[in-house]
Amino acid sequence: MHKLDLPIDPKQTAAIERRRNAELQRQSRIFNTKHRVIGVDLLSLEQQAREKKTRQDRERLRDNACGNCLHGDSLRYAKTAQLLEAQEQERTRQLHKEVDEYRLRYQQPETQREFDLWDPNRLKKDTPARVADDDPRCRPSGLQKFQGEDLNAKARKKFQQQEFRKWLTAQRAEKERSERDQKFADDLYHKKEMELDARAMKLAELEEEAHRALDAATLNYNMALAAEQAAARETARLRETDESYAEIGSHVYGDMLTEDPAVAVSAFGPHRVVTDRWKGMSPQQLGEIHQERRQQIEENKRLRMKEAQVEAEWEHQRLVVARAAMAMEQQEAEEARRRRQELDKYNSHLAMEQLAHQHYLDKELYTNPPSAQYFLQFNTSSR
Repeated sequence: MHKLDLPIDPKQTAAIERRRNAELQRQSRIFNTKHRVIGVDLLSLEQQAREKKTRQDRERLRDNACGNCLHGDSLRYAKTAQLLEAQEQERTRQLHKEVDEYRLRYQQPETQREFDLWDPNRLKKDTPARVADDDPRCRPSGLQKFQGEDLNAKARKKFQQQEFRKWLTAQRAEKERSERDQKFADDLYHKKEMELDARAMKLAELEEEAHRALDAATLNYNMALAAEQAAARETARLRETDESYAEIGSHVYGDMLTEDPAVAVSAFGPHRVVTDRWKGMSPQQLGEIHQERRQQIEENKRLRMKEAQVEAEWEHQRLVVARAAMAMEQQEAEEARRRRQELDKYNSHLAMEQLAHQHYLDKELYTNPPSAQYFLQFNTSSR
């Protein structure tokens, strides 16, 4: 008989489980509409980059404009402060560089006092007691060196003390040199600062003297200008007084007040008069004006009668056109009503046909509608 209760192969079970997990992960990625879209929106990223660059350019232009608007003295003081700060930073950097060089040259790990205690190659450098490294008698069973034995303790301590004294001496010398350098740098900085302060005070005094000289010159100029203006006003007042007297005399003894009609005749012809000397029209001139006015009144009456006739003809034409338009509107309305009735009949016929077609689909064609289980079999696999 065949044996049916054979054990399942673990490899095959693991492979099936791995494929099932991979299918579930793939379904979670594909059916998730939020994470299914792959890629980035390059247009939005480029737009953001352009906006950022525009904002940076605008800020740089604003900073440049603010920098250009600084006062000359403030800008000079700011540059001096920046120069001093740069010198201080350079001095600090040089000091750090010298400290690093000193540590690299004189403070190697091998020169420290406790280096032999934590030397990683201490066991490799160690030699057996009383024999050389290449002595063939130095065997594991030779008992030439024991754990904890230190045969060179005195020499080592003496050497360590010497190294310690050298290190202290070098460190003290380096500290003194650093203090001297720092003191020299501080003195130089204070001298430079005093020199800059003296120069600033000198410039301030020169500027104050220039302001005082300018104020004095301005005061003298204003006083001279005021005297000149007073003299000009006095001269103008005298000239205006003389002109007033001359004008009064010309008015009193001129042709204007004497009412001479000959003074109103213009030099451009007898038909023109001088308005500021004219004393009025003659009776003949007044008669001509009245005659011209009556002629104009008659002409205006004739024009108004002609315009009334034209307006009456236009009103008759408008009435005729309005009656024709009303007749056309009635005809169009009747035609639209007839078309609407025909459209209603056609729509009723189409509705009856659709109702009959739907009744055929529901009662004769689609007699076996699908169930919910039919739709659940779709979209269950990622393949």
